[in-house]
Amino acid sequence: MSIITAQSAAAQYAVTLPHTRRAPSTARRISERWLKATAPVDRLNEAVLIVSELVTNAVRHTSDSCTLTLTVGDGRLDIAVADHSEELPDLFRCSGDERGGFGMGIIRELGGRIRSVPAIGGKTVHVLLELQSAPGTFEGG
Repeated sequence: MSIITAQSAAAQYAVTLPHTRRAPSTARRISERWLKATAPVDRLNEAVLIVSELVTNAVRHTSDSCTLTLTVGDGRLDIAVADHSEELPDLFRCSGDERGGFGMGIIRELGGRIRSVPAIGGKTVHVLLELQSAPGTFEGG
């Protein structure tokens, strides 16, 4: 479902993803399609990778569905994944191991600003990403 809010000139899309191993790939496809149709995005690959990392974390660390919400406005994308675990992620972890733990570092390297919002019965992890590349940067692809 796509919602356009008149006051903020923001576009928003939200989808609940079942707790399956396919959730990250489903989230990637949905996000790529919606972003291409909604906003000019230089950083589409980065946005889709961030979506994948956040949904993968929700699937790995919880046992229920998660909700992906994409909000575009003012040249930025807010990627939010809400899940049913009250355990907050370690947003400042610098390294991982053979089981994972690299996601938040990857997101920061891509320029995403991460915050976690606790709630009763769960949490939402938000990543704010500038949609356009900075002038003079090379986007390989």
